[in-house]
Amino acid sequence: MKKILFIAGISMAFVQCGKDSDPYLIKNGAVGNFSKEMKMKQVDSIFSNDSIVKLSSVKGAIGTQGEVEIYDKDGSKLLLLSPNDESSPDSEITNIQVFDPRYKTEKGLTPASTFKDVKANYTIDNIQTTINSVVVFLKDSDIYLTIDKKNLPEELRYNMDAKVEATQIPDEAKFKYFMIGWEPSSK
Repeated sequence: MKKILFIAGISMAFVQCGKDSDPYLIKNGAVGNFSKEMKMKQVDSIFSNDSIVKLSSVKGAIGTQGEVEIYDKDGSKLLLLSPNDESSPDSEITNIQVFDPRYKTEKGLTPASTFKDVKANYTIDNIQTTINSVVVFLKDSDIYLTIDKKNLPEELRYNMDAKVEATQIPDEAKFKYFMIGWEPSSK
């Protein structure tokens, strides 16, 4: 009887652990069940229930080599994974573009969030201006967000030298790109 109770207790613990793992949770160093240490060649097994579209232009590319898009079984685009080295299936993922709003951070930030959600939950580390966008880097986070300059006041849209401050970005500004960037490990 003690053996049965022990086995039942262990089984329940494993079932509980599985339930706690959110396949859409974004944390530093991880997106769902995928972590920054994993290699491109592991993408097939991690996303085995999803569709993987290989975007590699490398002739004769094998496996998941080069950029790949991940779609769920209903056809919704989830992620775009970009490796450090396009020519190697052993390469680590260094950039992830998140499309699906089911992916969220522990603080609830999703690709469907607005800049108001960023200001309420994160400290902004840096804002860089590009020709058509501003890129917002979050302090102590792997996440960076691109916001189209069309969302900014007119005096900031056409001035490449203008330093954009967080207070100048409207609360209702949506993200053009919701990105995660990981530095490759040095081996």
